Amino acid sequence: MSERTASWLAWSLGALSLALFATTIALFILTRSAQAPSTWGTSGLVSNLLIFMPFLAFPMVGTLIASRRPNNPIGWICLATGIFLVLAFLTGAYGVYGLVVNPGSVPFPAQIGAFTEWLWVPAVGLLGIYLPLLFPDGRLPSRRWRPLAWFAGALILLVSATTLLAPGPLPDLGEGVRNPFGLEGQPWLADAGIVLLPPFFLCILASALSLILRYRRSGGEEREQIKWLSFAASLVGLGLMSNIVSTLIVAPETFTGSEQPLLLGLLQDALLISDAGIPVAIGFAVLKYRLYDIEVIINRTLVYGTLTAMLVLVYVGGVISLQYLLRLLTGQESNLAVVASTLGIAALFSPLRRRIQSFVDRRFYRRKYDARKTLEAFGSRLREETDLERISEDLLEVVDETMQPAHVSVILRSEVPSSSTKEQGQQDQQKGRTS
Repeated sequence: MSERTASWLAWSLGALSLALFATTIALFILTRSAQAPSTWGTSGLVSNLLIFMPFLAFPMVGTLIASRRPNNPIGWICLATGIFLVLAFLTGAYGVYGLVVNPGSVPFPAQIGAFTEWLWVPAVGLLGIYLPLLFPDGRLPSRRWRPLAWFAGALILLVSATTLLAPGPLPDLGEGVRNPFGLEGQPWLADAGIVLLPPFFLCILASALSLILRYRRSGGEEREQIKWLSFAASLVGLGLMSNIVSTLIVAPETFTGSEQPLLLGLLQDALLISDAGIPVAIGFAVLKYRLYDIEVIINRTLVYGTLTAMLVLVYVGGVISLQYLLRLLTGQESNLAVVASTLGIAALFSPLRRRIQSFVDRRFYRRKYDARKTLEAFGSRLREETDLERISEDLLEVVDETMQPAHVSVILRSEVPSSSTKEQGQQDQQKGRTS
């Protein structure tokens, strides 16, 4: 396939994904009354639509990569993943609209709606297995990973087939609707699909391990590319852990279906938006746009993420503690606790940020931290030192510690004329006077 044909195909599939996405949003709004109330996020229309953000980001990033790097399968994987995910929501909404909201208005609602039961399999397989296995250059880490690639492909086909052909009801499409593609005389297909799921997820873990091993063996540009994907995935994982811990601490009753506080709903909405960071990070890494800025981004994220978490803990702890003390002393609540806690975190912001920045630099960026300290010490000595030989020795040591070159030397140029030059000049002047 020529580059021009590949670019045309990529942009055509990207336009198709946009059209499917717009249709999905329209059907989602039309079938909103027939959907079960969401227990995730703030539960409003905007919150329910946020779940589609990553499903639009994947095909858009995939289109850019496939059109510019057609020989790299990462772009095509992102594009196919996005289309599968959008189709999974589209077919489900189509079935609900044709069977529940407006029966008989569209053709084959049960048949098309049943596709949503298995479309997640190829999407998760491409995203969870083949993307980390081939990232970032589109090649396997080594030939030893070929059996996993072939086994995962066969497993994806088997799980898709058993899921599609397993007989049984489709509760998401309404009561009494059974799988139109299900083989009613073969109930073992449902059990086979369940048995195949553990090795399917083991393949995902093995692919993640391959990316870790690739990172450890790589260097330079490839390592920076892997950092982008790891950073985005880590943010999603930390967000999920933060959501679970916050729910357990603040409102554990929400796990049983109770209404959750607004703060937790906003946190879950932010987690949905962060999912879109994974395809965006893939685009930065593969297209190598501002590749080495990832070090600065990780540093700032560690610093300000830790700073925010600590300030929130200080603020909440201060408000609760002061409210308790004021209640004991005065017998009533007061806004003084909120004011005092606010002033406290304002005073702690700068010194706490400096301490966290210093800790992060020492722990995660030790070489850069040591280099900066060495340069600062040399700068202070330079202001007081007057011996050129001593300065030259110190400069050689600083360059060797910070840059670690194979060879380093210092050449000093003196503008003061030497004694022989002075004597020659005086002789020339005397000759001129005698003549």
